[in-house]
Amino acid sequence: MQSVDELIASQKPGFALDQRFYTDPEIYALEVERIINRNWILAGHQSEFPEPGDFKVFNVAKESAIIVRGSDGELKAFANVCRHRGSLVCLEDKGNTRKFSCPYHGWMYDIDGNLTAARSMDKDFDKSAYGLRKVSLEVIHGLVFVCFSDDPPGVGSARRDLAEPMAMFDFENLKVAAHKEYDIPANWKLSIENYQECYHCATSHPEYAQMHTLMVYWKKREPLQKHMLDKMESCGLRNIEVFAYDEETPEGEMGYQYSRTALFEGYLTGSKEGKPVAPLLGKLTDYDGGGSDFAFGPFSFLLVYSDHAVAYVFTPVDHLNCKCDIYWMVRGDAVEGKDYDVDELTWLWDVTTHADKTIIVNNWKGVQSRYYEPGPFSGQERLERSWIEWVLRELKRS
Repeated sequence: MQSVDELIASQKPGFALDQRFYTDPEIYALEVERIINRNWILAGHQSEFPEPGDFKVFNVAKESAIIVRGSDGELKAFANVCRHRGSLVCLEDKGNTRKFSCPYHGWMYDIDGNLTAARSMDKDFDKSAYGLRKVSLEVIHGLVFVCFSDDPPGVGSARRDLAEPMAMFDFENLKVAAHKEYDIPANWKLSIENYQECYHCATSHPEYAQMHTLMVYWKKREPLQKHMLDKMESCGLRNIEVFAYDEETPEGEMGYQYSRTALFEGYLTGSKEGKPVAPLLGKLTDYDGGGSDFAFGPFSFLLVYSDHAVAYVFTPVDHLNCKCDIYWMVRGDAVEGKDYDVDELTWLWDVTTHADKTIIVNNWKGVQSRYYEPGPFSGQERLERSWIEWVLRELKRS
């Protein structure tokens, strides 16, 4: 059997990955070490933690973090691992608390991660040496990111270069209107590969395809942009493109990108019949008929319409399973039941994600077949190809 290095070297440019990249647990272990634990992953929005003690648990692969608003008002993240014998400390998904109590032996930690109580320990036991381990956390214009590395990629370039596009939609003051988690019994890479390409959109997503020009081959898409570009500035938007991925990623930094693509004429947002589902974001004055794409690192992607934002986060569970978290965000002062209806807000991307789950699982079943052989990418799978090439480069890093 080829070594991983030999397998990477034998990868044919422009073709899908060899079967072992999806099925081999040793390759997955390498991915955990060199990709999954080394990169920032979107964990939500700062609006989910309005008060000190507000917390949520964030799980990726074998790691678990507690994200909490500390006593000083700052967001912090701690490993959800007791410093006594390693039990999970917090078993609730989210809530508000003054302390975290390990359910195994009762060690207690405050919301700043300090150990405050440990029964029956020797008199010379130093509680200050056994606080919860810190996990890297960054807030980028309201979005909360976690990285399970003590030496994560920098985010300064992303924070700077995405400041203007994120300000247009007032990301700082958005709020999470809905959050859904989708379990997908397939290798994690297949989920992200599927999200990266729209070659399948016309056949698999009729709801999406009727309104999004992104389904059109990129070389033929330019004329479809005109109605959006003509109206963009009068609506309070600027035509900005940012691309800092692959070889263009700043050294030691997280990759990121931003662009805006037109919907088909007559559609204002991503909803049933393309009708508005929430108040306009930020200082926007009207609908330009477009949707913006953001990417933050290899796991986190956002689609921002004029009236709401949809964040997609893909995370591994193990080499056979993954999950997709979706956050629907609206302006912070919008009132549920008055300004938006959750079912209407979530309809498009809920139905699309259920369809994607079926696609991905069928893909996974075929990839495991003895007859599977990697095929060539189409012109509409450029981003998927680029993402796969990035994964292969990261696997070669020590």
